[in-house]
Order: sequence, then structure tokens, then C-alpha cells
Amino acid sequence: MNHVRSVTILGATGSVGRSTLDLIGRQRDAFEVAALTAGRDVAGLAELARRLRPRTAVIADPALYDDLKNALSGSGIEAAAGDQAVVEAAGAGADWTMAAIVGTAGLKPVMRALEGGGTVALANKEALVSAGDVMTAAARAEGATLLPVDSEHNAIFQCFDHARPESVRRIILTASGGPFRTCGLDAMRSVTPAEAVAHPNWSMGAKISVDSATLMNKGLELIEAFHLFPLPAEAFEVVVHPQSVIHSLVEYVDGSVLAQLGAPDMRIPIAYTLAWPERMETPCERLDLVKTGLLSFEEPDLERFPALGLAKAALREGGAKPAILNAANEIAVASFLESRIGFLDIAAVASETLARYDPPAPASIDEVLEIDRQARGIAAGITGKFTN
Repeated sequence: MNHVRSVTILGATGSVGRSTLDLIGRQRDAFEVAALTAGRDVAGLAELARRLRPRTAVIADPALYDDLKNALSGSGIEAAAGDQAVVEAAGAGADWTMAAIVGTAGLKPVMRALEGGGTVALANKEALVSAGDVMTAAARAEGATLLPVDSEHNAIFQCFDHARPESVRRIILTASGGPFRTCGLDAMRSVTPAEAVAHPNWSMGAKISVDSATLMNKGLELIEAFHLFPLPAEAFEVVVHPQSVIHSLVEYVDGSVLAQLGAPDMRIPIAYTLAWPERMETPCERLDLVKTGLLSFEEPDLERFPALGLAKAALREGGAKPAILNAANEIAVASFLESRIGFLDIAAVASETLARYDPPAPASIDEVLEIDRQARGIAAGITGKFTN
């Protein structure tokens, strides 16, 4: 990179945020940290702020402002708190923003970052699942660059001919299959939260690990991919690839298929977005194809993993359906993690919520958030029917 790049990390204390800061810490001369935000982890945020010296550190929970201010006392770093302060940090004009706030809490900060016209590295799934049309319209209007951080979308981005999208026939996202890839339906009925969180390949939080186990995560990624790459909905497919070495594939009209391979380490796609359009060194394990050996592929089983089918249907219908699916799934997964519903009930709750609620397509972030609120209320009522 030819100049020092200013960066803001939204969700600095989560796994993606910490991985980003690990990479930045290895090339401190290339980056200036403008702002760091976190939800409630004051100690983690203060430790990162003292080490990386941002101008501002923001905690989303306003009740924790005094704790953060005290933790940063004497550092010269400005402390702030509250949702609006997070939004303001997102719009502070950084060259590059990592959008890694989990859930719909990240929607307004992502929108503000896009409105600033800079580069936004997107790790917040809800931004495109729930508000894809709104977000991409904002990016186009402001000339912002949207770079995908998810390993699958990042792989597609690296293989996709952006100058000639008409030359692409289809996009294939790979799924590990999760911990229950070979389990029968009877066994899946008795799955515990601890079993669902134990992902075979990736180290992730509880919610996304459960989404991977149901294949909902892959369904949501299909919706994201649709908003990132200019192809029709039917051009996006999923294949199960248990080794998680090939992260996604792009097939061209001439029959050529390009794939991006790498070790299952999120620092690889993060580094790609951090240095883009150049590349940077990472400490990640290098892929040894001989050691890896077999690469295998399977069709996803929609009977055992109906969440993927629900996501495909929501993508086809469009409008508010993806936002409803996302909201209902979050409620259902939370109920499962609290052992209030069964593993197979997660998709059932989402399905019934989609059937009950059919509002018009949202035209703004506020409308997206209202759809999200309504869908969560409906899903919460439905979960009571499935309570263990």
C-alpha cells in the first residue's frame, strides 16, 4: 500500500474484529486506527484501544460509559457510548471500515459507513440478508466500495470477472455440512446445543455455529451473494464440501470453473479486504495439497436441512422475506441455545413465521428494522408451541 490507511473497526472485540486487529498490529506503519467499537466488553475494548491508539473508542451500552472512560483515563483516547455514538464512529471518514457488529444492531452503522463513500469490509450478515436492496443502492449512490469478508463471498470476489459478469454462468458456494452432515433425522431430533456449537472446521460464535449446523448459514449466504454479484437468483447454488478447503467456485459460460482455496482461517479473507486491491502477508497456515489429500463434494439434503430450502425460497420471493427469515431464525436459535426448543424446531419456527407475515418490501433501514421487530415477535410466539 502506498499510503497510511485509516481504519475503523465496528465490533472490535469479536472474533472478526480481533483477527483484523491482529493483522493491523503486524503492519502498524501501514494503518492508522481511527475508531474502535464494541457492544459491552469494556475491558476488551480498553485493552485494544490502549494498544492500537485510536482517536475514539465507543461502547454501545450507554450504561458502561463511565467504566470505559475510567479504563481509558490518561490515554488521550476519547470515550463515547450509545448506539448513536457507534453510528457516528462508522461515519467518521475512515478510508476502510470493518463492519463486524453482529445482528441488526449493525445495520445503521453499516449504512452510515457506506454513505461516507469509503471502503466497507462487510462481515455483518444482516446488512445484505435483511437490507440488501437498501444497502447496495446506498453504496452505488455514494460510490462506496463493498468488499465481502465471509470466506465464501470473498472467494467468489477473487474469482469473479467484475468487468464481464455476463461471462459467468453460475456461482457455487461450498458448505462444510456442519457436525451433523451424516446424521439421520432421528438422531438430529435429540441434538444438544453443545453438540451443535462444536463446528468441525471453523472456530465461531454459538449462533453462527448453530446456523452452520442447520445449513441456515449457507442459505443466508446465498442471499448475500445475490446482492453482491449481478446474477439471477437461480445462478447461485450450494454444494457440501466437508474439508472446507475450496471456499467457493465460479463457473463461466465456456465451462471453466475457478475456485479459491486456502486454510480455514478468517484472517485470509480479512487480509484480502484490508489490503485490496493489493495483497498483504499473513501468518496463516499455508495450504498443503498433498497433506490435504481428498477433496469431496455432496449435494445438500434439503429434507434433513430444510433451512437451506427456506432461504432459497426467500431469495426467490425477495421483498421482505429474507429479513423475516433472518429475524425468525435468530429467535429460534436463541431458544434452542437456551434448550427451550429442539434442533429441528429451528427451521419449523422460521417456516411458520414466513407463512404468517408478508409485509411490503422495505425501502429504508427503519422499515427493515420494523419488519425485523414484527417478525421477532411472531417467531417468539411460535416458539412456545415447540417448547421442550
